[in-house]
Amino acid sequence: MSAKAKPEAIAVDTLSFETALKELEGIVSRLEQGQVDLEDSIALYERGQALKARCESKLKAAESRLEKIVQGAAGPAGSEPVSLD
Repeated sequence: MSAKAKPEAIAVDTLSFETALKELEGIVSRLEQGQVDLEDSIALYERGQALKARCESKLKAAESRLEKIVQGAAGPAGSEPVSLD
């Protein structure tokens, strides 16, 4: 693997949402340019999949926290769906 295409060595499960998203955007950009060889593309794609899963996990956790805040002490009767769009 070339130094240019080498994915970050930081474990995905330790990244913040913002850091994971920024790295994922960088990977997508590099793959879209089409100037990465096949082996590096595969490694980048695998890293991208892990970053995508991390971002989805962090978003679901945030959504769950927001729903708990909306529910408050009233319980499920006060529940409102949260839109993160």
